Amino acid sequence: MMLKKYFHNNLKRNFSIAMIWINGGSDMDQNGKKGINNILCSLLTRGCEGFDNLALSDFIEKYGAELNHEVSEDGIFLSIKSLNIHFTKLIHLLDLIINKPTLSSNQFQIVKKLALNSIKKDKENPFNICFEKWRKIVYVKNPYAFNSIGYEKDVSDIVYKDILCEYERFRSRKKFLISNNPKVNGKILDLSDKELNSQYSSIPNHEASNINRFASYCLESNQTIIMLGNQTCSRRSNEHSTLKILESHLSFGMSSALFKLFREKNGITYDIGVVNSIRKNNAPFLVYLSVSNNNALLAFDLLTSLWKELICSLITEEEIILAKTKLNSSFLFNNQLLDDILLRKIQLISLGISPYSDKESISKTKSVTPKDIQKLMKKYFKKPFLSITGNKNVCDDIKKKWIANF
Repeated sequence: MMLKKYFHNNLKRNFSIAMIWINGGSDMDQNGKKGINNILCSLLTRGCEGFDNLALSDFIEKYGAELNHEVSEDGIFLSIKSLNIHFTKLIHLLDLIINKPTLSSNQFQIVKKLALNSIKKDKENPFNICFEKWRKIVYVKNPYAFNSIGYEKDVSDIVYKDILCEYERFRSRKKFLISNNPKVNGKILDLSDKELNSQYSSIPNHEASNINRFASYCLESNQTIIMLGNQTCSRRSNEHSTLKILESHLSFGMSSALFKLFREKNGITYDIGVVNSIRKNNAPFLVYLSVSNNNALLAFDLLTSLWKELICSLITEEEIILAKTKLNSSFLFNNQLLDDILLRKIQLISLGISPYSDKESISKTKSVTPKDIQKLMKKYFKKPFLSITGNKNVCDDIKKKWIANF
């Protein structure tokens, strides 16, 4: 297996994890086959050389271990987790799963049905619907515009032969392994920029009209979901640290701007926060909130007023100091669970970034100023994208306000 290996020297724990990241996830799905890598990933874990699906499951459970997998836009990860005393008996499974999977046609049919069920279930969540509409208008034809689990029509049309062809492509993708167990040997190797270039790139579209930056989905509901934001920059960008300060200012804790405005002063939201995920290319940055229909128009007015204020005015020195303190605390909080630590580090490694760059980012935030925040707002959020889900009358009223103000 062409594999770059990494060792995470952490505090002594009584369990071990080995995690493999494969570059290329749902962004590798071809047109008409959205969801194929999600199916392939699930099928890989359903049998390999020496084990059918039941034998593999029994073997893992015999040692009280866990086998996990997930597909994101940029990659696929698989991990095995067990007590240290059993780890050497299990680590070889990752190699077998990736290099010698069974890829049973019977199991393919089962996985395909499960994928279709997941897609149908996903449609029942109004938050997922709203986010789906948002990224469609933000990313258009970029792979980030599509759901990693796929779409019902595409998945229905995927046949067993398609999976075998996708696996051949999968085998050639760059792979990385990381573990907290010293028996998994390896050293950190530098990656060239050439290896990291993506066939896709996208930049925020500031020329799109306010109508093209608006999407809605009407349903009979007492709840309205609002999402406002834009695509920003890659995790590799120098602007990433400033974005994290902005995220902290807006959404970290009860002292955050969003919490104070919507919960303390007005008490009108069920849920509120910011989405800003790690991405190889331009990452999404959006504010989301959920309110009753009666409060939807007020919530939209409050959100857009806050948005314009961040563009036109500087936040205070006290606010940016607090945002930096909370960001540093979140870094410490996110370094408690080994699963989270290893996943984040291997994602960074796959991007050619130092696995210790989180600490470096915290250091960089010390020099971020209120002017940097305002500059970032003007660059990415002067013409944001809006997606709403809810009652038709509410959606229509918000649309009118959107056209008038943005």
